[in-house]
Amino acid sequence: MELLSQMWSLLGLLTVLQNVLPSQLLSLLHSLWQSLQDSLTPYSYFDVPEFLGSSAVEPNDLYRQVHLYLHHSLLHSPAPSSAPLPRLTLSLPRFASGDPAAANPVLSLSPNHSLEDSFAGHRLLWTHHSDTLQDSLEERRSFSLRLPKRAPASGLLRPYLTHLSAAADALERSSRPRRLHTNSPRGGPPSWSSVPFRHPATFATLALDPALKSRLLADLSAFAAGRDFYRRTGRPWKRGYLLHGPPGSGKSSLIAAMANHLRYDVYDLELTRVSHNSDLRSLLIQTTNRSLIVIEDIDCSLDLTGDRRRSTKSTTATSDARNRNKRQRIRCYEDSDSINDGGADDSDGRVTLSGLLNFTDGLWSCCGEERIIVFTTNYADGVDPALLRAGRMDVHVRLGACGAHAVRELVERYVGVAEHELLGVAESCIRAGAEMTPAEVGEVLLRNRDEPEKAMRELVAELQARVRHGGGGGGNGGGEEEEGWEEREEGSPAESWEGSPEKVGKKGRAGWERRVRFLGRLKSLTKSDSGRRGV
Repeated sequence: MELLSQMWSLLGLLTVLQNVLPSQLLSLLHSLWQSLQDSLTPYSYFDVPEFLGSSAVEPNDLYRQVHLYLHHSLLHSPAPSSAPLPRLTLSLPRFASGDPAAANPVLSLSPNHSLEDSFAGHRLLWTHHSDTLQDSLEERRSFSLRLPKRAPASGLLRPYLTHLSAAADALERSSRPRRLHTNSPRGGPPSWSSVPFRHPATFATLALDPALKSRLLADLSAFAAGRDFYRRTGRPWKRGYLLHGPPGSGKSSLIAAMANHLRYDVYDLELTRVSHNSDLRSLLIQTTNRSLIVIEDIDCSLDLTGDRRRSTKSTTATSDARNRNKRQRIRCYEDSDSINDGGADDSDGRVTLSGLLNFTDGLWSCCGEERIIVFTTNYADGVDPALLRAGRMDVHVRLGACGAHAVRELVERYVGVAEHELLGVAESCIRAGAEMTPAEVGEVLLRNRDEPEKAMRELVAELQARVRHGGGGGGNGGGEEEEGWEEREEGSPAESWEGSPEKVGKKGRAGWERRVRFLGRLKSLTKSDSGRRGV
């Protein structure tokens, strides 16, 4: 009782001194007391405030990483049963109802409680502080890290923070909500509007050849994990993909699967809504890191080859001159970096080829990190070769008609049939030259999803009809697609991937037939054009 009485007396004395002594003297005494504690304690302390400076304007990125790291530790590294469980705060983000990845509550360390961690054989302690400012409802939050003094701070702190940042980055990548952005119409300031991105397509649901799917997944994963490589080599941390193939071949679904795999935001750039090259640069600056920038139907969005045609001396307006200009563009596309930005940049109030090249591969394209630029087109030979070289579009993926594996996968997914005698008939039709895109196969199966037998009969009947009509029945132009691809491969150093190995396997057997058909069509077009000119 006597000891308790003395403690109460000491507390009363401290209260009186706090009310009597000036605040400056109290602050000095507090600092002296902290210094005495620091000299006697076997630990070193490091503070991580939520904001940098006293204005609470610039967030401290390390505070966010610590918060994510401790959340990850609470989920995957539970404390031993002998250790007391710290007080935790549960929260559910607003977007959790629409994002299955965020359906679980978020765990965080409650204010003024601590959590132990271990690294390299040392025990570390994180404490979450939250103080209410005097005469204000504003809170000032921070984390403090306690390290043992016997471990050199410089030798332990740096690798531990690197480990912490990597873990926080992985957690943020797997749980961040994603948005689908589109650019504003002409007339106003260039800006983006967005909605939550909730496309269901994943690589597990895509009817792609397994080899192509594995190659895409490996390439995307290597890109996302390539921070050190890109910094070491001095390359901008970006990558370009060209997806080309007939309508319905799955280009948009593949883009959605890429975004879901990487958990990137998607920026759907509509070039017809952009007035000037300067607006294009402004839109690029507004995009975030970890994003897919998509320009669909690049060959139809704008006349991006007009500048090149004007810069070439043309003697006539005949079809022969247009073909000669096309060959000249293919020969000179490797020197396209020297295109003059000032020639037709903004004078005619439109986006030019030069502006788009700077957007994809110029200095302005390096204003962010971890970005993927995707072009889509139905006809790769309709795109200016300057846009297709390596460094702009690094990987070219041709998506075509369904192969045997894709048809089996779609049948199993849509109607739940893994084995059926008509599947063999469908594969025979595909080997005989029948071509149906994934969208066409899916539509046949969708309207008969409750009747598997009827679905298989209709699918086989459609494939057989396309065999009788020469394979492409739907007017997809499969032969022309392959010819255009071969021409682009000769001039482009970019890596090219084929999406239908079954079709490619027939290339050596039917290549001459396609060339003969193509030359026959070209000859007939030339004759008709000569007839119109009166030759």
